[in-house]
Amino acid sequence: MSRKPVHLAVYDTFADWETGHTAGYLARAGYDIRTVGPTREPVTTIGGLRIQPDLALDEIHPEDSSLLILTGGDLWDTGDDLAPFARTARAFLDAGVPVAAICGATAGLAREGLLDDRDHTSAVSFYLAATGYGGGERYVEADAVTDGNLITAGPTEPVAFAREVFGLLGVYEGEVLDAWYRLFHDSDAEAYAVLAKAQQ
Repeated sequence: MSRKPVHLAVYDTFADWETGHTAGYLARAGYDIRTVGPTREPVTTIGGLRIQPDLALDEIHPEDSSLLILTGGDLWDTGDDLAPFARTARAFLDAGVPVAAICGATAGLAREGLLDDRDHTSAVSFYLAATGYGGGERYVEADAVTDGNLITAGPTEPVAFAREVFGLLGVYEGEVLDAWYRLFHDSDAEAYAVLAKAQQ
């Protein structure tokens, strides 16, 4: 049975480094990664890379997706340009389709009210508090947090973010998931042997 694609949101000021592990290893696991922009016009990342989106935001639907990934970017904090992505996240969660948000995207979800009743994390608690959201009591001091179908992480935790995504989608489980994390987060050479054995 073929898997539904993973939709990776891209926009100007997209934080290049935050979803590299996630997208790379989901692709290796057989997921088609489809980039989604505000339109199909090219966008430019913080690192100056130009990305031609596969789809425009109004072309995606939860029932056609395995996951929506929202990456950080300066535009989350400079206006409402990315608010439509947070509204799309609401539609995905309402439909029971997972959403994973890292860095500034967590502030976008906070403004949309999606963190008021879910455990979550971000860069620091006062970053989200500045949005005026009502979920401060649900903030967790952790590298990444999964609550139901929602994953959140701060900007310094791309590996933990990927770990949560892989666990939620069942890409890696148990000691293999732990070994993947230890290899890429801790440079634990012994973890490589566990992964190599699992891939035989």
